[in-house]
Formats: sequence, structure tokens, C-alpha cells
Amino acid sequence: MKVKRTIDTIVSHVALAILSVIWIMPILWVVLTSFRAEAGSFTPYFWPKGFTIDNYVNLFTDKQFYFGRWFANTFFVAICSCAISTVFALSTAYCLSRLRFKFRKPFMNMALVLGMFPGFMSMIAIYYILKGFGISQSLLALILVYSGGAGLGFYILKGFFDTIPKTLDESAMLDGATKFQVFYRIVLPLSKPMITYTALTSFMGPWVDYIFASVIMGDNYDNYTVAIGLAKMLDREFINYYYTRFAAGSVLVSIPIALIFVVMQRFYVGGVADGAVKG
Repeated sequence: MKVKRTIDTIVSHVALAILSVIWIMPILWVVLTSFRAEAGSFTPYFWPKGFTIDNYVNLFTDKQFYFGRWFANTFFVAICSCAISTVFALSTAYCLSRLRFKFRKPFMNMALVLGMFPGFMSMIAIYYILKGFGISQSLLALILVYSGGAGLGFYILKGFFDTIPKTLDESAMLDGATKFQVFYRIVLPLSKPMITYTALTSFMGPWVDYIFASVIMGDNYDNYTVAIGLAKMLDREFINYYYTRFAAGSVLVSIPIALIFVVMQRFYVGGVADGAVKG
């Protein structure tokens, strides 16, 4: 039995090591390419022959691509969309979890059905709606698109709110608290894991999206996001010269997501631990 357990442990560790290498290799290749001194989109070797930081410097000094401006545009849109989407999702989920009103069940069923359809099916209609209001090709349009449907993603949050005992709400109301005070002072502090999850997903959506951004922005070069800008670097006329800069841009794009995850992870883990202790 002991020998079998040892063999199983060794096999598990070997399998995990292989999977780790498979996962890390593409990331390592992108990082190495971002520091590669040789130009071109293809090299027959994995390890660069020369290293340089010019690819990162040229990203912000190049006159053809405004990476710094696009990075700022994307960060602004992602932050605004994250804040609005988180408020929408939390509010909708709390109302559907705690309140009972007419058409509550039909609304949840309709939201579930609508959620089964991919968002890009509506992008042409959304574009013409935005164009009708005269706000197409603007950062405001992107913020409205990314945060407008956030309330429909309430199911996971609602399920979490349902696990919080309603007796806490009733006790607070007996002490004179309003429904908003119950939500703000009792429910939200107990929901740190779900708030973190909602904030992370709400930030990552606008940060990495290409389809909606490219349709809405069109040819407004100044308001491009990094996803559109990096894709432009892979056009046939640019790819050989800008490929290493594309890799550098890809590394820079991943940094904010990694930092936000590291900062917010403690709230997620701490919230889960607190919930386990309270349970």
C-alpha cells in the first residue's frame, strides 16, 4: 500500500511538472521575444541571440502606433466599466435575492435565456444605436457597452446572497436599519469573495476585448484600445518590423491584470476563510 501511494505521488508530480512546462513555455516565449534584438516574426530558434529593451522603449516613442495613448484609453475604460458593472451586478443580485415582486421569476428566466446568446450577435445593432445617439467611436460608447448588460450576470452573485441568512437582515431592521444600510453594512462585508470575483471579471472583459472595440471604434485611431492596436501590429505591412514590439506590448498588457489579481487576492482568500469560520 505504501509503495503504491509513493508511485501515485511520483506520477502526480511528474504529470503536474509536464503540465506546468506546457503552460509556462508560451509565456516564456512571449517574454523572450519581447526582449529579442533580432527583428522578424519568425526565428528557427527559441532563445534569442541578442537582448534589448528597445522594443519596450519604442512602443511609447514610435510615431506610427500610439501605444501609450491606447494603454491609457484601455485602462480608463476598464476602470469605469469595472466600477459600474460591479455596482449593477451587486444591486441586481441583491434585489432578486431579498425582494419579492411581480414578474420576478419571469425576469430571471428571461435573463437566463438572454445570457445563452453570445454578446457579439448584437454588436451591429448596438453600433447603429450608438451612432444614432452620436456617441459612436468614443470611449463613452465602450463604457456603456461593457457595463450596460452587467446586471444580467447576477446569477452567481444571487446564489451567494441566498446563502447569507435573512435573519441578519431582520435583526438589523429591528434595530432601525434601512434596506440600503443592511446591504451596505452587513451583506457587502460578508460578500468580499464575490465582490472580488465580479470586479476582476468586469475589469478583464474590457481590457482584453477586441471584437466590440474594433466595431465601435472603426477608424478613430486616437481612441483605439490596446487590443486593436496590438492587432494592427500584426498586419502584413507591419508584422516583420513590429512583431517584437507586439510581444513587448503583450507583456505590458498582462501586468495590470496580474497586479490587480495579486492585490485583490487577499480579499478573496480572506473572505472565503471568514465565511468558512462563520459557517
